[in-house]
Amino acid sequence: MARVVVEVMPKPEILDPQGKAVTGALDRLGFDGISVRQGKRFELEVSGELSQDRLDAIHKAAETLLANTVIETFVVHVEEEFVADAAVGAVEEASA
Repeated sequence: MARVVVEVMPKPEILDPQGKAVTGALDRLGFDGISVRQGKRFELEVSGELSQDRLDAIHKAAETLLANTVIETFVVHVEEEFVADAAVGAVEEASA
């Protein structure tokens, strides 16, 4: 099993009222000099082999459903640590 992460952020030219609110709150709490843009993170657990075709399908799903590409950008990446942990667990189960 692999974990694929889709990170979605508002495009730079799009207003981000939630990020602005968090930035203001941080400033009021004494954390000045920090600017926040708020986005979304989707974690997809993919069973079976993670082929290029599967990654292409996930990219298409992100483009179609997870992100509004008019106002948002997105990045798809494989969470390597999760893949390594799953492989170690499979080896441990096989040797038990």
